[in-house]
Amino acid sequence: MEFFCYHRDRRGSLALREELLEAHWSYMDRFAEGMIARGPTFAEDGETPTGSVHIVDLPDAAAAREFAFAEPNYQAGAYRDVLLRRWRNLLGRTMWDFPRAEGGGDDGHLFLVLGLGPENTGDAPDTAVPDDRDALIAYGPLLSDDGTVRVGTAALVRAADAGAARTVLDGERHAEVEVHPWEFGGRR
Repeated sequence: MEFFCYHRDRRGSLALREELLEAHWSYMDRFAEGMIARGPTFAEDGETPTGSVHIVDLPDAAAAREFAFAEPNYQAGAYRDVLLRRWRNLLGRTMWDFPRAEGGGDDGHLFLVLGLGPENTGDAPDTAVPDDRDALIAYGPLLSDDGTVRVGTAALVRAADAGAARTVLDGERHAEVEVHPWEFGGRR
């Protein structure tokens, strides 16, 4: 089962996260085989960390909860909350399969785009993928615990700016759309 996990930072927790960086990476190394995507999000300045995204394939919901809540930064209080949802990998690939641009240039910037709370929560999970697949690093519906109801959408995208990244969800109905600067994660 695939799960989307977004740990959102608690204000003022940067020093704590820096202190726990090796513990975080060591913890995530245990899940490397099932990792679909990972990486930090940032404030609009592109510098200040605001959270940590992990999309991972795990055996079941209990394993996903363990993954999210045993994470060292969470245990130490660095995060203010956790969004943990079942997810469906509509692209069928990992972020390591996406061609990474070196040096930026015309290739754009990376973003996490979250569409939360669809207006029609009775719909079955949507399996449509936006036309511009080349800009998508990861894309799929956020699902109810039993995987039958779509409760949002999560996408990692390459786009010129936050406004262009937001258009990935055009035509979909969400009560709220969030766009966060993001970068490929893992050991440097």
